[in-house]
Amino acid sequence: MPSIATSTGFTQDSFDAFLAARDEPSWLLEQRRESWAEFQRLGLPSRSEEEWMRTDLRLFHLDRFALPGELPAGTVAPPALLSHGVDLAGHDVSINSRPVTSALDPSLAAQGVVFGSLDRLIAQRADVLRPYLSRRLINPSADKFAALHAAAWSGGSVLYVPRGVVVDRPLHVLSGLSAGGIDLGKTLIILEEGAEATLLSETAGGEGDPALHCGAIEIFVGPGAKLRYVNLQNWGSGVWHFAHQKALVDRDGRLQWTIGALGSRLAQVNQHVALTGIGAEAQVNGVMFTEGKQQLTYNTLQHHQAERCRSDLLYKGALQDRSRVVWRGMIKVDKGAQKTDGYQRNDNLMLSEHARADSIPGLEIEADDVRCTHGATAGRVDDEQIFYARCRGLTRKEAIRMIVAGFFQQVFDRITIDSVRDALGDAIGRRIREYD
Repeated sequence: MPSIATSTGFTQDSFDAFLAARDEPSWLLEQRRESWAEFQRLGLPSRSEEEWMRTDLRLFHLDRFALPGELPAGTVAPPALLSHGVDLAGHDVSINSRPVTSALDPSLAAQGVVFGSLDRLIAQRADVLRPYLSRRLINPSADKFAALHAAAWSGGSVLYVPRGVVVDRPLHVLSGLSAGGIDLGKTLIILEEGAEATLLSETAGGEGDPALHCGAIEIFVGPGAKLRYVNLQNWGSGVWHFAHQKALVDRDGRLQWTIGALGSRLAQVNQHVALTGIGAEAQVNGVMFTEGKQQLTYNTLQHHQAERCRSDLLYKGALQDRSRVVWRGMIKVDKGAQKTDGYQRNDNLMLSEHARADSIPGLEIEADDVRCTHGATAGRVDDEQIFYARCRGLTRKEAIRMIVAGFFQQVFDRITIDSVRDALGDAIGRRIREYD
């Protein structure tokens, strides 16, 4: 795909050049133009809006960024964590919203599996992808960031697994950023009826000059399909991270979605799971670790739209320095979604007296035959536990690391891939500092 260079900011001329450089069908270009009009119409979110009232954007300047251009000379992909030691069935790598490399086991391609750069595959497999992209799972009018992404997504990845096909080895996606770069990647995952797959996805890079990620994840789990999806956000400390993420789980479908949120300067994420078919299930796991002046804000929604569905959400966060975590969770049960079983929990471990955690669980129930529960806790590291650990020869830092590992163990126990569990634990352990 040709590269384009743009001036600072997002202008009509740069957007027209962006479209001209892409080999895309007319229906998709029209979608982009409609979203661009929304992007121009909308202002940045304000703190008068419920989802944004705890997020301060005064230091964020959108006009300092531009649509993706050529990669800086000598740019290399950041190291991956999740794929270490894993026998992969395929991989896909992008940097600054530019496709770099991808591969898929030929035996899977022969069964109709589509995997790799969404940029490259949309022209080749529009017959498969158009019905899902046309649904616009993420509303472009949700906010200015959603509109920008819908208009100018690029460098994303797609996984399509046909009916009844089982992908028995994990696939891996890596999205990288250079200092001052921009990533507008879209992840599109489609499992047809009875299909199964595991996808490991991670982001990295973006140290130094401010960088921007404005992305989306769209997931379709068909009837009886099973998806294990691990999404590690490990951006550098200079990255502004904005994302809308949504999954639809059809009849008797199963989704296990694990989030690792470790990086970025500021993150604002909307993560929605809709259970649309009878008997659908979703397990959502979150591990968050913050340091410095980081702020991570996650707005989660478990939307029960059909009968006899089950959702189970567990988010755990550990905070040090002057960092902040905001979690707003909602279980919404529609009137016809009888026999719902919904659960959500958020626990936070404070490693510093200056850190702050906001936990806001909620229920919105219209059905009358349901079981829905929620809870949230926050507490500091127990000095008595540290004392006893040190009595057994551990340093204070080693003791804190052990306590933090134990705190996250409930989430780690849900992760069935050993390398992923180890990678998350190691990444968190390296970030822990010693406190008096």
